[in-house]
Amino acid sequence: MKALVLLTAIAILGAAVSAFAATSTTSAPRETVLYGHISSLKPKGNRFELRFDPAWWLTGYAAQQAKLADTGSKDVPNDYYIVEEGHRLLSYLVSASASVTVLTRHGTGSIPTTSITVAELAQIVKGRNPKHRALTEPKAGFWIRVGSKYPGLVLAFDQQYQP
Repeated sequence: MKALVLLTAIAILGAAVSAFAATSTTSAPRETVLYGHISSLKPKGNRFELRFDPAWWLTGYAAQQAKLADTGSKDVPNDYYIVEEGHRLLSYLVSASASVTVLTRHGTGSIPTTSITVAELAQIVKGRNPKHRALTEPKAGFWIRVGSKYPGLVLAFDQQYQP
C-alpha cells in the first residue's frame, strides 16, 4: 500500500513538473523589441547584417531618475529621456523582407511615415537617398523587432519620432 501511495505521489509530482515546464517554455517572448541607432546595414548573402547601437528609451519616473543622475535635474521635456550607455555595437541578421517604416514629410498617419525596403534603408544609412524621400529625421533612432523563431533575425524597423 505504501508503495502505491509513493508511486502516486511521484506521478503527481512528475505531472506538476511537466506542466510547469510546458508553461515556462510557452510563455517566452515571441520577439524582443530594442531601441537604438543603426551604425551600418550591409547586404550579406540573401539577407543583411545590421550593426546596432542600443540605447534605453525611458519615460515617466525612470526617465526623471536617470536624468537626475546624469544632470542633476529631473526635468524631462516631452516625457522621455534617452540613455546612451556605452556604444557597443550588436550584430543582427535582417530578413530582406523585413518591414521598415521611416519618418517622412509626405507619409501617412498623424506622424507621417512611409514604408520602404531594407535595401533602401541600407542606402539611407550610408547617407544616400535613392528615391529622394523627404526624410524628416534621418538620424532618429529605430525600434527593431527581433524574432525568437529565428533568434537574432530582425523582422521590423520602426523609426521613432522625437518631438
